[in-house]
Amino acid sequence: MTVHEQFGAFSMDLGEDGVAVVTFSRPPVNAVSLTVYQDIGRFADFVAGDERVRVIVVTAPDEARAWCGGADLNEFKGMTAAKRKERYALINELLPRFHRIDRPMIAAIRAATVGVGVMLAGMCDLRVVSEDARFSCPEVDYGLVGGSAGLFATLRMPEAKVREMLYTGRAFSARELEPTGFFNYVVPRAAVLPIALDLARQIARKPMPTLRARKLASLTWEGSEWMDAYLEAQEISSALVEQPESEAAVLAALDKGRTRARR
Repeated sequence: MTVHEQFGAFSMDLGEDGVAVVTFSRPPVNAVSLTVYQDIGRFADFVAGDERVRVIVVTAPDEARAWCGGADLNEFKGMTAAKRKERYALINELLPRFHRIDRPMIAAIRAATVGVGVMLAGMCDLRVVSEDARFSCPEVDYGLVGGSAGLFATLRMPEAKVREMLYTGRAFSARELEPTGFFNYVVPRAAVLPIALDLARQIARKPMPTLRARKLASLTWEGSEWMDAYLEAQEISSALVEQPESEAAVLAALDKGRTRARR
């Protein structure tokens, strides 16, 4: 019997084998608003209190344009440094809860993954991705500083490639990034979810105390350096957010999105 739970933009289907398939659905592009961060916190709290959840697979609907489309730019119109810091305060309360989930998590990515989406993927233990999925950290295009560098460093991604991603803001295909070691498997789109589920079922058969201990050991090994770097990036970004270039870039991106939606 499958148990279904809803956490705002996230639906969870938990099977008898302990594998929880969590689907992020917030059309049109799975953008992350403050309410989505709250949903993430609610989901993390649920898992912490439910021993039935053994392994988590995070995916998006088949038709989704993005696994995660990054921050919701609608919330950045008229942004000030003070508002930006308020936003970060909420994010810093909720996002670490996702990172600290003490069960193995697998990201099953079949579409674009942008900005904070790349961070969420990095917070998962394993990543199975479509060969044509694209990954980008476009904060530089909005006059801001992205916070992914510290997490990339923790994951031992090559520093030269990290800087290329952050300086250019361009989208890289999974095949381009495959040599960095960021992914476990890069496969045709149709194979992503089956492989992720097969991995999850293999893992779910292991003793639960061992799985949780292994996850906590991994979190301890990673340490807090990535979060320290993220907080520093937030301070820098808050100082930049009131620059005219930042506001203009946000409005231009929103207008481009509306034009695309009308086609």
